[in-house]
Amino acid sequence: MSSTLLSGNEAVARGAWEAGASVGIGYPGTPSTQALEVFARMEGVYAEWAPNEKVALEVAAGASMGGARAFVTMKHVGMNVAADPLFTLAYTGVGAGLVVFVADDPGMHSSQNEQDSRNWGPFARVPVLEPADSSEAREFTRAAFEMSEHFDIPVIVRSTTRLSHSKGVVEVTRDRISTEPREYLKDIGKWVMMPAMARARRRSLDERLRQMSEFVEDSQLNRIEMRDSTLGIVTSGVCYQYVREALPDASVFKLGISFPLPEEALAAFAAQVDRLVVVEEADAYLASHLRSLGLDPEPVGLQPVGLPAAGELSPGIIARALGAEAPATRDSVSGLPPRPPLMCPGCPHRGAYNALRKVKAIVTGDIGCYTLGALAPLASMDSCVCMGASVGMAHGMRLAGQGSDRPVAAVIGDSTFAHSGVTGLIDLAYNGSDALVCILDNRITAMTGHQQNPVSGMTLQGRPTTEIDLEALCRSVGVRRVRTVDPHDLAAAEQAVREEVAADELSVIIFRAPCALLIKEKEQPYAVDEESCTACGLCIRLGCPAISTGEDGKARIDAMICVGCGDCVQVCRFSAIELTGPACDIGGV
Repeated sequence: MSSTLLSGNEAVARGAWEAGASVGIGYPGTPSTQALEVFARMEGVYAEWAPNEKVALEVAAGASMGGARAFVTMKHVGMNVAADPLFTLAYTGVGAGLVVFVADDPGMHSSQNEQDSRNWGPFARVPVLEPADSSEAREFTRAAFEMSEHFDIPVIVRSTTRLSHSKGVVEVTRDRISTEPREYLKDIGKWVMMPAMARARRRSLDERLRQMSEFVEDSQLNRIEMRDSTLGIVTSGVCYQYVREALPDASVFKLGISFPLPEEALAAFAAQVDRLVVVEEADAYLASHLRSLGLDPEPVGLQPVGLPAAGELSPGIIARALGAEAPATRDSVSGLPPRPPLMCPGCPHRGAYNALRKVKAIVTGDIGCYTLGALAPLASMDSCVCMGASVGMAHGMRLAGQGSDRPVAAVIGDSTFAHSGVTGLIDLAYNGSDALVCILDNRITAMTGHQQNPVSGMTLQGRPTTEIDLEALCRSVGVRRVRTVDPHDLAAAEQAVREEVAADELSVIIFRAPCALLIKEKEQPYAVDEESCTACGLCIRLGCPAISTGEDGKARIDAMICVGCGDCVQVCRFSAIELTGPACDIGGV
């Protein structure tokens, strides 16, 4: 054994590798993305990005059925997509161990909603493990594979943003469980979920749940820490760390397994303390289950325990809510100017939004970097609901009668289109919609850190592969009007949008240009001729972080971050923006 510093994501990946997982599949989604990326670099494994989370879990199910331990990763909203196979896999059970790693995002740092993935445990009838730090992330993931095979069931390992991204000391081993696949034995009663077999497997699932309920009563993944008996706290996951810092003298029942719950052990703990409180983020999952057991924790509302119903907790919030002195924290710096997120200098999405703004389009949006097009100064996107929703919502807007005064268009990225946008396009073609769909093809899954996808031509592990031909795909589902435009050619982009919104049938514009962060050879930066600049503000409306205004209202370009895309040159009516010369000449650099 040796000690190393790992994030929660890295530790989960390490635990899966040590447990002998040989197949890893997932879809990138913050805060879970890094787990599969780390796993993919380990020796003796196969790993891939799937088009979406449903496919990822289905591939893992096949690997498990075939005898290989399989590791699946996703964020909380991805579990919604993967729910269909998950529920039935609880019935079928597994071949080799099957573990689903899901990372929740309390506080919505990078998500469109908050969800509590602990709820999938009782809903799908599968175990849920909750590590509290990086060391447990490794240990619990190893244990999850053992549980999966022992109880013949998929197992969820649940993390949150703070655990996934924070680092801690982890004891690791070079020893690894054998990765030789188990022998596959045909068994239609187990794997073919026709009604007759499914009924039998439902009875089997009930028995397996009964056995798991007995197991968790004595499992060392749960831990009771008796201290001052005047206050007892039931908690799980990273909230345990907050509780220990905020209330070091309190007795704690730390749940490592949040489904099934150890009912007898919880009742015994409650009987030993004067005051019982549940501390948890997101849903009142534990509190409601304790009440169903006849226990009576203090309510987790505004009174008497002031824990918020949404967002992340902290030691200070917990201490104040329970009448204790809050731990010392660094004061936040006040008076700083706001810094809203912006698309990068040279981002190709800027040209597409500029064109859509020119025609005053109602734009149904999607999940990706391009979601930032909703913010000022572009302010060119009207909705963002979930992966792939933009396409169907554009059709729905047309069905509602929108489009006579302002055209309706959908925007969706290349990775998101492959994830779940293509089915929406099939619907539009099949039902004769006349909406405009704009595919923003920057050749990468940029928002989560530049992961490969089915459009990029490269796999997770760096193997060249087939690129989806988006033009051919769109035509194959029945779209007759398909055209490809360079979004950095602002005049061509605007012309394409004007022509396609005027069409009386479904059309697709593919705005294709690489993510600015992928371009290794940068163009020469630009500068503003102050004498020619009239302070009209047109370049500012592009929303490029490299462009700002001085006290005189005239534009300034930061040559250190300008990538020379030339978008600003095209909108300037007074020829006030010009090349500076080679970037190495700027500022003596």
